[in-house]
Amino acid sequence: MKLTRTRQAGAVIRLVPMIDVLMILLVFFMVTSTWLNLRMIPLAAPANAPAAASAGSAANASTLLIRLDPSGQALLRGQPIGPAALAELLLSRRDADPALSVVLLPSGEASNQDLVSLLEITTQAGIERLRIVRMGEAP
Repeated sequence: MKLTRTRQAGAVIRLVPMIDVLMILLVFFMVTSTWLNLRMIPLAAPANAPAAASAGSAANASTLLIRLDPSGQALLRGQPIGPAALAELLLSRRDADPALSVVLLPSGEASNQDLVSLLEITTQAGIERLRIVRMGEAP
């Protein structure tokens, strides 16, 4: 009686080198990705900036930050502003700069209805570049 071993059909794929490559790729993509930094949003126009930016240039577009406090009040540069005054301000700023960008920063305690009302004011003013930024809780 002669016993022979059968050969395996294919090569063995080892998982350890694959996991190493995946970890290297994960670190690479984490390092090269961009992160949102609110400190880079201009809160006020520089003194030497022209009054109106060109409509086609996104780099020259100004950004307006509107905060929504827990009571539902809109804040512009730390000062409360009413819905009518906000709508008028947005219309005038949009006429001066058609590429105006608006960033809404709602408080975590603000109601959804207050946020929707603020969104309605901005869209009725004709703002097309609109972002809502939700800040995470501090550790």
